[in-house]
Amino acid sequence: MSTESGQTTSRLRRAWTAYRLRWKRRELLWRAIRAGRRLSPLSDRTASIGKDDILLFAAIRNEAARLPEFLAHYRRLGVQHFLIVDNDSDDGSAELLQKQPDLSLWRSRDSYRSTRFGMDWVGALLLRHGHNHWCVTVDADELLIYPEWERNDLSSLTAQLDRQGIDGMGALMLDLYPRGPLGQADAPEGASLTERLPWFDAGPYRSRIVEPKGNRIVQGGVRERVFFAGDPDRAPTLNKLPLIRWHWRYVYVNSTHSLLPGRLNDLYDGPGDSRLSGVLMHSKFLPEIVEKSAEELQRRQHFVEPELFVDYHHAITDTPTLWHSGSQRLTGWRQLVQLGLMGTGEVPLEKPPVQETGLPLAAVKSIAENE
Repeated sequence: MSTESGQTTSRLRRAWTAYRLRWKRRELLWRAIRAGRRLSPLSDRTASIGKDDILLFAAIRNEAARLPEFLAHYRRLGVQHFLIVDNDSDDGSAELLQKQPDLSLWRSRDSYRSTRFGMDWVGALLLRHGHNHWCVTVDADELLIYPEWERNDLSSLTAQLDRQGIDGMGALMLDLYPRGPLGQADAPEGASLTERLPWFDAGPYRSRIVEPKGNRIVQGGVRERVFFAGDPDRAPTLNKLPLIRWHWRYVYVNSTHSLLPGRLNDLYDGPGDSRLSGVLMHSKFLPEIVEKSAEELQRRQHFVEPELFVDYHHAITDTPTLWHSGSQRLTGWRQLVQLGLMGTGEVPLEKPPVQETGLPLAAVKSIAENE
């Protein structure tokens, strides 16, 4: 094949890929529109949203125990309005949320799994209310932190990103866990997350680029070490893009792990990326994880192919101890920067190589999990 012919073929391939991704984005936007029509408003206060307000979007089910700290944390960060979909909770979550003056709440009784693990619901609200706002999109078990977060709120952070012409910030989802077996915590109920679950794995983590979207897949950490050591390609995806200056044309693809248009996936490469990034402190392993895993064995709502993860949920219900001699106790964001798990955008860190490769089938199945 001549050089000119090869270049023509390459251009055609790129054009075809771009065409397919545009249609994928449109398909997901239409899914969001349809899902939005099925949402029932319980308390719609969106008329109070200001032009420059920072918004938070989430879909939740039975998170009453987490919600007080969740709301307090993000208010402290400077979120001005919360937009939440409740998936038919029966633990008082909806009643608690309806009382919040800075929060709008919708209900859906549809299947979590059939709505792309809640992303169609969240996508509908982002499409209606997120355009041109800085938007935080997280799960109820994720608390975002970033360099200097105690004294620089999200308004300061997003102003910095705006000055630099950067459309978002990535984060590593960091699983926190107790010193003892699952089903216990290191501090009583009512204590902060980092007192109850103060331990984490500093590594190893690995990252790869997946075409055609160019999204990153970061895997490793405690869940791979304990539950997926024999099949690491099925370990959970740990990189997320939780903070984006939203445009109505944007859409999340796999939870908040990836976005379309694909250029947004270049915002974050995972641990070792020296650009400004955050950490999502993940409270999955609070004591109720044992009961929730037993429930998931019946509901089967969190995976594309739930039967592949039966052993995982059974392993959690056996209440293993995740702590080991390499566990680190969380002391703050500076520690996470020193470990390369968070970037400051100022001090270059040695960056691990990103493997450009296709994604194994087992890993494709794992990314559907809403961690």
